[in-house]
Amino acid sequence: MGPLDKILPILNHERIREFYDSVYYRDADSTPVISCHLRRLAEKLGPWTDRRALDVACGVGLWLRTIVAHGAIPAGADISHKALEICRRALPNATLCCSPAEQLPFSDGEFDFISCLGALEHFLDPQAALREIVRVAKPGAMVLLLVPNSNFLPRRLGFYAGTHQAQVREEDRPLEEWQEMFQAAGLRVDRRWRDLHVLSASWIFRGPWYGWPLRAAQALALPLWPLSWQYQVYHLCRVKQL
Repeated sequence: MGPLDKILPILNHERIREFYDSVYYRDADSTPVISCHLRRLAEKLGPWTDRRALDVACGVGLWLRTIVAHGAIPAGADISHKALEICRRALPNATLCCSPAEQLPFSDGEFDFISCLGALEHFLDPQAALREIVRVAKPGAMVLLLVPNSNFLPRRLGFYAGTHQAQVREEDRPLEEWQEMFQAAGLRVDRRWRDLHVLSASWIFRGPWYGWPLRAAQALALPLWPLSWQYQVYHLCRVKQL
């Protein structure tokens, strides 16, 4: 019996944690390199000095490491013990908690900035997670969300079936549906833009060599496609003030 056989068919937070600890992060690098994409993203959203920043589903802490280098005061939450062990070694002074996003162990109105990057679609209850994000954010706080688009062109053409995490849970939605969810949770969407992290050699030349031409073609096409065809889209939001 393999690791995934132990996880399915009953899905709850404990079984999702088992997937991430024993499968997804099994071979995680203890010293992953911060990408140029994340550095550019941090510069775009600065200044960071003295901002209390929470990353929900922080994983091994790449994004937290990026903004700490710019002066942010970091906190993170993730369901994976293994990911947090790696994150903690890189950020020993960060506030890190092992918890599902639907039950964030932080006080109301604690953070100036909250991010959740490429994770909402994997949560058991994304609406509850969004409510928690709004709860722990200060009024007017900035919230950055990165979500997949079910109208991604290669998916519609049958060339894409989801990420590795689809083995346990992955629920893509149209961009309009995501935006309605954000607004219902108490967020105002101020800006949206393409996720172009695939414009890198590390992404194009990943996997078998015979897949490289197709990956290169996709990476080069993304900047030209309309937002409605994109794979993932950033949503920069503000917590609505009462």
